[in-house]
Parts: sequence; C-alpha cells; structure tokens
Amino acid sequence: MQKNLDNLDKKTISIVIPTYNEEDNVYYAYEMLNQLFSEELPDYSMKIIFADNYSTDRTRELIREICRKDNRVGAIFNSTNVGYARSSYYAMTQAKGDAVVLLSADLQEPPEIIPIFVAEWEKGSRIVCGIKNHSKESKVIYFIRQKYYDFLRKTSDTGHIAQFNGYALYDASFIEVLRGIEDPLPYLRGIVAELAPKVAYVEYTQNKRSYGKTHYKFWGLYNFAMHGITSSSKGILRIATVMGFSLAIMCVIVALITFITKLTHWNDFELGVAALTTGLFFLGSVILFYLGLIGEYIANMNARIMKHPLVVEEERINME
Repeated sequence: MQKNLDNLDKKTISIVIPTYNEEDNVYYAYEMLNQLFSEELPDYSMKIIFADNYSTDRTRELIREICRKDNRVGAIFNSTNVGYARSSYYAMTQAKGDAVVLLSADLQEPPEIIPIFVAEWEKGSRIVCGIKNHSKESKVIYFIRQKYYDFLRKTSDTGHIAQFNGYALYDASFIEVLRGIEDPLPYLRGIVAELAPKVAYVEYTQNKRSYGKTHYKFWGLYNFAMHGITSSSKGILRIATVMGFSLAIMCVIVALITFITKLTHWNDFELGVAALTTGLFFLGSVILFYLGLIGEYIANMNARIMKHPLVVEEERINME
C-alpha cells in the first residue's frame, strides 16, 4: 500500500513510441527505458505507449507480451497504416501524465538524454526539444536534411526549428493544446515552432538504428518534405509570383532588343528558333513545377476539408 501511495506522489512521464514492423526493437526499447527510469529517474513514474501503425510482422505480438508483463506499458493498435505523423500525434493526445516524450522505436534518438529533458522541464520549460548536432547516418542525407531545414526556416511564416524531428518532452499543458487542434494532417514540428511557449533545446548525436532497416524510402521522405512545405510555408508560392513577374519583364526586354536589332540589321540578323525553343522549354518547366506544387497544396487542403479522423483504433491495451 505504501508503495502505491508513493507512486501517486510521483510525476508521471509518458513515453510514446510509434512502431511499424519494429519486431527487432520493441523489447530493446522497453528494456532501455525501464533501466533508465530505475537508475536515473527513480522519482518519476513511467508509462510507455506503443502506437502501432498496422505492423505486418511480430511487432504487435511482442507488444502484447510486454503489456501482459508490465501494466505500465500500454498500446494503441491502428486499424490501418495512417502514416508516422498522424499515428504519433494521435498517440500523444491519448497519453496521460505530467509530460509526454515522443521517441522513435529504433532509438536513433538516444533515450539517455531524457533525464536532461526532465531537468530542463523542472526548471520551467514547457517543451524541451532534442536538436541533432551530429548524426551517424549518411553524411549526404544529413546534409540534405540541413538544407531542407534551412529552406523551411527562410520560407516559413512561423519559423522552423532546424534539426528537430519531434523528439522532445512536452508538458501536459501543451498536450492539451494538441488535443484542441482539429487537423487531420498535423505537422508537429510546425506546430511547435508556431505555438510552443518556453522552449528549451538539448543537443544530441543521432545514432544508427538499433536493429533492422529503416522503413523510410524515397517516397516516404518526399512525403514528409512536402508535408512540411505545404503545412508551414507560403513563401515558395510567392517565389512563383516574383519569378513570373521577373520573367515577364525579361521577355519584354529581350523582345524589344530583338525587334530593334532586326530593324537595324534586317538582312544580317536572323531570328532563328533556338532562342525561342529554349525559352519555351524553360517557361514550360517552371509552369509544370509550380502546377505540381500547387497540386500538393490542394491535396493537403482537400484532406483537411474532409476532416477524416487521425486514427481509427483496432485495439488498445492498458490505456485506462
């Protein structure tokens, strides 16, 4: 009884772990967190929530085993694969406790810095963001990510946190803010950049995956990138307006120069089709690019207008 009373006095930190075919990592992540809280955060209660995004391997079976062994571990099983962003965001809004940490199942984001998150949180920060200052992943991928973040920061209306992928500690008060946002395509990084109060930052080195191979291929990374652009940036559309206006002026100038040159050198100057063809192909490429980009914006708008639920649950375990 005394032990239960002591637990009631402790603050609860919920760890949300999105999974998709992570049978090699779920037990390892659980054991790592269990040891971490036992040794470094004994004054806090731990709750782990696995948010499974319709895995097709043994992930769900292993999660059920862990839930049977430890009632501090809960699970939400999605009825379909709705994508990492929606699944993780929904699980965060279902988490209870004084704070929530979003952690990848592959542990590329090191759990060891969670005690640092907690220390910054106890000092008064409402959100403590993990910022990658180095990565053990491919240097090419890291470079591309850095340039992408730089681009978003320059074109976004609300700013953007460079090298932040959602790994953070979120105070319960901010989780309430997330619950109140009715967006079927939530972009957590943009929401944090726009709405988060009292943010602290903790730098870390991103690890390689603990086990297994990443499930994020080119189209998955492309989807993330376009989601970020269309959710938080109008600047790229304004670039199209400026570019169109600039090209129009250039075309008028070139046309005047060509007309004058032809009048003054009627027999010596041939107009030809090379310049005309090059210009047409260039303008056609620009038009196609921005038509595709506008299509991405319209697709996001359409999804938001339909207001489909973030997740349809198939099962939940230990989530009382």
